Amino acid sequence: MHYEEKTPKTWSAICIALYLLGIGYMGVGTLPDEFGLWLGLSALFLLLLLPCLAIPISKFIYHRIQIDAQTLRVGRERIPLATIDPTSIQTAAAENPTAAQRYAASLNTIDAPVPGLRATDHGAPRLVGGGWSAPMGMDTVVIRTRQGEPLSIATRNRSSFLTALAQATPTMHPNP
Repeated sequence: MHYEEKTPKTWSAICIALYLLGIGYMGVGTLPDEFGLWLGLSALFLLLLLPCLAIPISKFIYHRIQIDAQTLRVGRERIPLATIDPTSIQTAAAENPTAAQRYAASLNTIDAPVPGLRATDHGAPRLVGGGWSAPMGMDTVVIRTRQGEPLSIATRNRSSFLTALAQATPTMHPNP
């Protein structure tokens, strides 16, 4: 494995710890007399925990990046490195968007499988990974394939990702 973006687990750990502390605190006052009430409240608060964990789980499934010797894997998609245009990587590496530009780009990166919301309907690059949009705040990098198809990839660390991709991508064109 040449490169792998690590998923931050701080938010998930905080949410789970607060949930466990909350149900533990409720259990001190209610157990063993009111086991049914405690169990019901634990399930109710679990319904509040799940939406808090939905975004980190989605980021892990759809925007996890791994680069090995021959493949760029983003979420559920695998792209052979030989099909990526090295000049587009250099162009993306030369860009240095501000924080406001990164947030605006992540808000506007939508590729939902609904007529009118596909990226190709608006002439925007296709979002890689299988998600319907880039998570707010994640940096989006636009690269191209050798056939000219623009691809948008949501990343947590733009410079490390582009450096690893540039090192792993073959610079010579493959023979047809």
